[in-house]
Amino acid sequence: MPTVRIVLLTLGAFAIALLASSCSSQVKAQERYLKHHFVYGKTAYIGADGKAQAPPSAPRSVHKMVAAANDLVGKPYRYGGGHRSFYDRGYDCSGAVSYVLHKGGKLDKTMVSSEFFKYGRKGYGDYVTVYVKKGHVFMEICGLRFDTGGTRASTGPQWKPWRRGLKGYYVRHPWGL
Repeated sequence: MPTVRIVLLTLGAFAIALLASSCSSQVKAQERYLKHHFVYGKTAYIGADGKAQAPPSAPRSVHKMVAAANDLVGKPYRYGGGHRSFYDRGYDCSGAVSYVLHKGGKLDKTMVSSEFFKYGRKGYGDYVTVYVKKGHVFMEICGLRFDTGGTRASTGPQWKPWRRGLKGYYVRHPWGL
């Protein structure tokens, strides 16, 4: 009987640890601002056409995500865009992020911004980081921000190398990236 008791105590402790880890708080963005710092061979860059190029050493799924984001560059911002289907005439923030993650094989269905609080794993990714706060989501791929937010002249899905404030944002990333 003592062995059964030890096994039950061990399983109970494991279950408590698992619940505690899954319910733990989100990871807040560490920086005050997100800034693009180009590092040859490690970060993406934007060409004269406004399209990005992933570094050659990035995983294939990351190259697919960059290509997907490039497909959306120039599309208009449209509230609710990209939610009925991954394919739409215009995209809002979560529709654009959903599309890019889907094309990279990291998302099966479209998500609204609040659902990204539970997406993937918490914390920064090595290649892809999703920034989420109430009402908005954007992503960074290989050090380059892909976002729909900005000034009136810069709305719609675009690569945006200029800095963005991160107050109130939490960070998540796709499994394995």
